[in-house]
Formats: sequence, structure tokens, C-alpha cells
Amino acid sequence: MEEGKGFISNGKNVERDEVFSKSVRAGKRTYFFDVKATRKNEYYLTITESKKRFNKEGRYFYEKHKIFLYKEDFDKFKDGLTEVLDFIQNSQGQGIQEAAVEPEIENSQEKDYTDVDFEDLEVSVAAESSREE
Repeated sequence: MEEGKGFISNGKNVERDEVFSKSVRAGKRTYFFDVKATRKNEYYLTITESKKRFNKEGRYFYEKHKIFLYKEDFDKFKDGLTEVLDFIQNSQGQGIQEAAVEPEIENSQEKDYTDVDFEDLEVSVAAESSREE
């Protein structure tokens, strides 16, 4: 049986209605936000984090972590998540992703690593050779 397609209850296969689904790729992880309905047609949310992993033989598998969030907890969850995200953004600034993509350069000076002076290398190699003799 595929996960999320149904479950066995009192010997019968009971289908769960998937109302809405959204996936978000974020680097090496994928997050799935799935809205489902209970038997009483009340909505709940499952949040699944999926990461691609490799076993010893080199074959891949997906490691999954799942959270079930029910309607009565939506407001508290939302408030807590908002508070934590606001704290992070206020503490580390709005450009968190930009900082991860473009790390700060020492002394705030831009260094050009494509401007290599090979004459300096030749002098260093010659000096090293004379030390070895």
C-alpha cells in the first residue's frame, strides 16, 4: 500500500481524501505540504521532509520525517513559527539566503582570484629549489 493512499480500519481499506498538495524543493531537501480530510471531512495538514540518502551499496533511498498538524493547533503553530522566523530574520538580517550564496570576503575588500601573477610563482619555485640543494 502506498503511503497516504489509505489505511486499514476494521478490516476495510479506507481512502483518505487528499484535498490539496504543495511541494517545495529547498536544496537537498523537498518539503511536502498535504491537506487531507478526516472521516468527518475535517482538514488537517501533513508536513513531510524528504532527503535523498545513499546506503552502503551506493543505492539511494528517501529518508522522510512527517508532522501531522490538526486544525485545533493551527493558530498556535502559526504563531510559534512566525515568532521564530521573525527572531531569526531580526537577529541575522533579511539577506540570510544572500549571505549563504555570497559569503563575506575578509576585510570587506573584494579579492580577484583570476588575477594571478605567474612571475611571483617562478620566483617562489626558484627560491624553494635553492633551499633543497
